[in-house]
Amino acid sequence: MRLTAYTDYALRTLMYLASHRDRLVTISEIADVHGISKNHLMKVVYQLGLTGMVETVRGRNGGLRLNREPTDINIGEVVRNTETDFNMAECFDPSGNQCLYSPACVLKDVLQSATAAYLDKLDRVTLASLTRRRPDKKTRATIQMHPRARKVRTTV
Repeated sequence: MRLTAYTDYALRTLMYLASHRDRLVTISEIADVHGISKNHLMKVVYQLGLTGMVETVRGRNGGLRLNREPTDINIGEVVRNTETDFNMAECFDPSGNQCLYSPACVLKDVLQSATAAYLDKLDRVTLASLTRRRPDKKTRATIQMHPRARKVRTTV
């Protein structure tokens, strides 16, 4: 299974906010650090605000911060809120299923079981566990906050 860019950006945003609990963070800052679209990130942050995970502060000195403790933010919940579906194959969607093997297919059961195990694993992870300090290091988890260089498009 592959996460959409939307979910990836949501997880990156939450991890960044958890690593900067001492201040408000801007969407531009997160977009610049990760080298992602500010406009796309605005949509992600809006949804995170609707779920109550992120608080947005308007105004000149506004920004974002976590609205819940990192221990209370479940990664499985984040993925379920941001992914559009978990249809691993055509047969998962009854309205578009034209697979000839579908009536007696065992693969569908295997894929459903794998998806359930995947989500079960994510349900056991919190934002705190992704961003806590590692005992052998002085830094947080494996997060490195180095801005990415943006790709420059050239036209001929």
